[in-house]
Amino acid sequence: MENTPILEFKHIHKAFSGVTVLDDINLSVAKGEVHALIGENGAGKSTLMKILSGAYTKDSGEIYLEGKSVEVKNPLHARELGVSIIYQELSLVTQLTAEENLFLGYLPKKGGCVDWKKVSSEARRVFDLVNLDIDTKTPTRKLSAAQKQLVELARSIIHNSKIVIMDEPTSSLTNKEVDSLFKIIRTMKERGITIIYISHKLEELFEICDSVTVLKDGKVSGVARLSEITKADLIRMMVGRDIDDYYPTRVYNPGEVLLEVRHINNGNRVKDVSFSVRRGEILGFSGLVGAGRTETMRCIFGADKMDSGEVLINGKSVTIRNPHQAIKQGIAFATEDRKTQGLVLCLSVGHNTTLASLNTISNKYGILNSSKEIRLVNEYIEKLKTKTEGFEQRVVNLSGGNQQKVVVAKWLNSGADIYIFDEPTRGIDVSAKAEIYKLMSNLADEGAAVIMVSSELPEILGVSDRIIIMHEGSIAGEILKKDATEEKIMTYAFGGIAHE
Repeated sequence: MENTPILEFKHIHKAFSGVTVLDDINLSVAKGEVHALIGENGAGKSTLMKILSGAYTKDSGEIYLEGKSVEVKNPLHARELGVSIIYQELSLVTQLTAEENLFLGYLPKKGGCVDWKKVSSEARRVFDLVNLDIDTKTPTRKLSAAQKQLVELARSIIHNSKIVIMDEPTSSLTNKEVDSLFKIIRTMKERGITIIYISHKLEELFEICDSVTVLKDGKVSGVARLSEITKADLIRMMVGRDIDDYYPTRVYNPGEVLLEVRHINNGNRVKDVSFSVRRGEILGFSGLVGAGRTETMRCIFGADKMDSGEVLINGKSVTIRNPHQAIKQGIAFATEDRKTQGLVLCLSVGHNTTLASLNTISNKYGILNSSKEIRLVNEYIEKLKTKTEGFEQRVVNLSGGNQQKVVVAKWLNSGADIYIFDEPTRGIDVSAKAEIYKLMSNLADEGAAVIMVSSELPEILGVSDRIIIMHEGSIAGEILKKDATEEKIMTYAFGGIAHE
């Protein structure tokens, strides 16, 4: 590695509406390293990277690339400087083909026309580099999440990026896909490409990253080589304290069966699924991405139609043809995709919070009681420690973790007895995760039935009282917490038989 850092931030400051978001940030990244940038939601990570990628402008301070001071004017200029960013919510145009997405704004010309032969040949070349085995003319909408991620990576390579920013790159990937991504990152590193890696999955950092910068409340709270620190050190730098009892300790003492599902089917996605969940119980659903976990929950909630099967609540068969009927039956469903299914991004924090419970804040004539609504919303902002300017702030402007808290708040005041949390901690920081775990534990302790779908095995093992594992649309196995191990869960997830 060269002595001169490829990237330096010096005394960077940024504020929005008078609120300081970045305060005197100094950060240095060596050429060819994988540098982790972490911190709680709202710590300033995304803002700093948007300044580097040209989406935002800094208020003061300097940015140096390869020792030269630069002013990044816009995203196009950033790309010309050799900086690419792969956002958590991928920025591909799904109506275009994979190869067209590679050359957005840069289509090669020949004789005044687009050189489509060069587009296809160059696309094939870089797709091979990232092990993406698809037809270059495949419409992007038909690609899996992992394939879209690789298209984004290929785009950074085709534009000869020197610095590639990856924001939560594994949030929608399977373990196998994560391994493949890490191999590609190591290859990029060998070619001298610098990676800035943003992730809330701390275990990943120790596997793929060389060094780390931690942000807290808009300031640098720690810089270290990952080989010289522990996970506990990182958590202390992020939250300013140890997180005791990260996974709540619970006494497993379930009550009567509250929800029972019998032989539900939905094409090839859900095949003859039967299970029950009791009051006071947290039932974990594990399995590989695409195993049918989310599809099962959507059938129960009425978001997808069941071809056959039966749902019983308190021992009585119920008809649920749509989410409205599910809510009336006391079921809450916090979906995995909070931006498109869990929230109305153009609405305020307050209005999103009360979407599922308008009847409780309205009089018998259906007229909304605004003061009651404000009191209710403020209560949940305080209860969940949501970082927001208040009731009127648009939810689109919150960090991912705080958006997730608004989703949870929406369902907490719906009066539900059955709570389904689908990937409840995806893309949120360790402190917010601990709060969500405690919240689910409290719900179960108060007599609710809680179902948690998660792709993170430590989460499944740490939170669940009982675990159901799905494989190719069917239930492959069931394990009590005391008997569960990662090996047993993964054996069932791949369709094998786990032995005691």
